[in-house]
Amino acid sequence: MVTAYITHNDCVLHNTGLGHPESIHRLKAIQSRLEKAEFWPQLVHCEAPVASWSSIQAVHSAAYIAAVQALFPLRRAAMLDSDTVVSEFSLDAARRAAGANTHAVNLVMANAVENAFCAVRPPGHHATRAQSMGFCVFNNAAIAVQHAIDAYRLDRVLLVDFDVHHGNGSEDIFANDPRVLMCGIFQAPLYPYSGGLEGAPNMVNVPLDAGAGREQLKQAIENHWIDAIDAFRPQLVVVSAGFDAHESDPLADLNFTTADYGWLGRFLVQVAHEYCDGRLVSTLEGGYEVDALSESVQAYLEAMVG
Repeated sequence: MVTAYITHNDCVLHNTGLGHPESIHRLKAIQSRLEKAEFWPQLVHCEAPVASWSSIQAVHSAAYIAAVQALFPLRRAAMLDSDTVVSEFSLDAARRAAGANTHAVNLVMANAVENAFCAVRPPGHHATRAQSMGFCVFNNAAIAVQHAIDAYRLDRVLLVDFDVHHGNGSEDIFANDPRVLMCGIFQAPLYPYSGGLEGAPNMVNVPLDAGAGREQLKQAIENHWIDAIDAFRPQLVVVSAGFDAHESDPLADLNFTTADYGWLGRFLVQVAHEYCDGRLVSTLEGGYEVDALSESVQAYLEAMVG
């Protein structure tokens, strides 16, 4: 398998301030660990381009985009909402994060690579069509999905979200869209206190109780995801890859291990091979204990590389 690794230094320059969990140290820790991995030279290394405003507006309202644009240029930090900080380089970072995802879709759809991992920040899956939330400015995974639909005329895109927090923004954008099947696992109750079982028919939400670990993860997938995926037969798999369900993460109470993220990677690679010639795009969401985050990303990427 050929795997692209897409990132950009602008994503490191997104400065959320001292003590903020979504910090510059996340990407630095990932990069430092991966550079020592045996598979690092095998990756196709790409710089994330700047996303076009049209690709962002495909999932976000014009009014919301205009409100974000109006904040810049910035000389001091500002708050988009109660927990989403932006600073001097944040708009550049957000456009690079979104651009990494559209570039990843282009690469896999052109068969230039089989799969791709976007090591970017700010994360995206809490950003709804009309507002920022939960450290997220633009919804990177949703932008990838919509780009695949618009540019490549796909009508069956699977969006998987295994962040410990429900991807409410992605659900807001794609609920009742028959071209998208969204399968999510997350801790509940937990921020953003959404993701009920009585959602739209294209949403497969599987909330997990605090303390859940490997067995509950596998049961959730076997009992809820697999039949839905089989019936849907995706043409592309896009993943909101959050690593904050790790037992060491400070923001939640699930007990996934580094090895579990390797298992998740192998499962998703298998799904992609079975239905869509291996086409798989993953983008970084949460993960706030940097050692656990970097170890888990390495395990997940090892599965993607094969």
